[in-house]
Amino acid sequence: MGGSRSRKERPELVRARVRRGMSQEAAAEALGVTPTTWARWERGEQGVRACYRPRIAAVFEVEAVEVERWIDGWSYGETSSWPIAGCGDGSPAATVRSAALLWRLEMDPSRRHLLASLPFVPGALGEWLVSWNYGTPIASAAQQEGAGRVVGLADVARIVEAQKAFGQIDQRFGAGLVRPVVVKYLNESVTPLLRGRYDDRVGSELMTAAAGMTWLAGWTAFDLNRHGQAQQHFGQALRLAKSGDDPLTGAWVLATLTRQAIHLEQGAWAVWLARAAVDTARRAQAPPRVMALVLAGEARAMAVQARPAETQDRHSAGQIERLLVEAERAHAQGITDRDPTWVDRFEAVELKAQAGRCWSLLGDHQRAAACAEEVVAEFSARLPRSAQFNQMHAAEAYLGMGELEQALDSARAAIPATKTLTSARTVELARQFAGQLEPYEDSVMVREFRDHLNSELAA
Repeated sequence: MGGSRSRKERPELVRARVRRGMSQEAAAEALGVTPTTWARWERGEQGVRACYRPRIAAVFEVEAVEVERWIDGWSYGETSSWPIAGCGDGSPAATVRSAALLWRLEMDPSRRHLLASLPFVPGALGEWLVSWNYGTPIASAAQQEGAGRVVGLADVARIVEAQKAFGQIDQRFGAGLVRPVVVKYLNESVTPLLRGRYDDRVGSELMTAAAGMTWLAGWTAFDLNRHGQAQQHFGQALRLAKSGDDPLTGAWVLATLTRQAIHLEQGAWAVWLARAAVDTARRAQAPPRVMALVLAGEARAMAVQARPAETQDRHSAGQIERLLVEAERAHAQGITDRDPTWVDRFEAVELKAQAGRCWSLLGDHQRAAACAEEVVAEFSARLPRSAQFNQMHAAEAYLGMGELEQALDSARAAIPATKTLTSARTVELARQFAGQLEPYEDSVMVREFRDHLNSELAA
C-alpha cells in the first residue's frame, strides 16, 4: 500500500504510549475506555472527547497543551511558543488553519481555561519578528478553490464594522463584557469567510479585517491579564497581516506587543518590538498618526528599559525626549486619506497619556501629573477605563513629588472604576499603587486608604 500514513492518524499519541511502555489495552484501562476506542483514537478514526483530554495528560504526566498537540496533529517546529501562532509554513492557507484552530479552542469550554492559563513566552517574540521581517512575501492572498461560498468586499466591511462596535464596548466597559462575543464572532463568522473563495484583492482585505478582529481578541485578553492567551492572538494577528500584505496593521500589532512587554516589565523585548514597529511603519511610508503611535511606543519602551530617573542616563533621556517631540509633530499633521481605521483610537490626548508615562520615568513627575490630569478631564465622560488608568498615573506622579495627600485623593477617585469596569488591569493598577505606599505605612491617611481600597475591592 506504499507505506503512506493517513493524515488523520495521531503518531504522537502512539509515541507517547510507547515511551511509557504501555500497550493499547493498558492505556485504555488507565483512561477508562475500551481498547477499541483507544485504537480508534490512535488511528484518528474517532474524536477524543473533551473530558478525556485532562485524563490523558495525567496518565502520561505531561502538560495539557501537549495532549492537544498529540490529538489535533499540529505540525510545527520545536519552539517555545505553543502552539498556534508559530505553526504552519507561513502560507495564507496555513495561517487560516491556525487561526481557525485558535478560535475553535476559544469556544471549547474544556479547553478555554487552557488558553487562559498560558504563560507569556518572550522567546516566541524573536521567532515572530524574524518571520515578520524576513519571511517570504506572500505572492497572493487569493483562494479560488474549495467548497466555501464566494466572499466579497461587503463581507469584509461587516467584519470591520463589527470590530468598531466591539471596540467601543471594550473601551467603555472593559474587556470582560465583550470578549466572549469577539471570540464567538471570529469562530462563527470570520472562519467561514476565510475558508471561502475570493480573489487577491478581497483576500488581502479579508486577511487585514481578520487581523484587526484577532487583535481585539488579544487586546481583551490583555485587559483581563491573560497574557499568554493575548500573546497567541497578537501573534496570529501578525501572521494575518503578513498574509494580507498589510504592513500598517503589522506595525499596529507590533506596537501592541510593545505595550504588553512594557506591562510585563520585559524592557529589552519592548525596545526590540517598538523598533520593529517603527521600521515597519517607515518602510511603508506610514501616515503621520501611525508614525506618532509607533514613535510614542518606542519612547515609552526606551524609558522602561533605561529608567533615566534612576540611572541618570542622560543619553537615553535625550533620545526619549526627541522621540516624543517627533511623535507630537507627526500627530499634529492630522488626518490623511491613507489612515487605517484603527488609528482613530490614537487621539492626541492618548499621545499625551503615553508622554506622561515617559515623563514619570524621566523623573519629571510634575509634568507627568499634568499630562495625566489632562487625559482624565478629556476621557472621564466617554472612556472611563482610560480615565481610571490616568487617574492612577496622576496619583503615582504626585507620590513621586512627595505630595502624599494629593496622591491618595487622586487614587481614591479612581477606585469606583475598579468595580464598574470588567477590566483586571484597573484592579491591578490600584493594588500596585497601594504597594508603593510602604514608605508611608505609618501614616493614618495611608492606613485609611488601604482599608477603603480593600473593602471596595472585596465588595
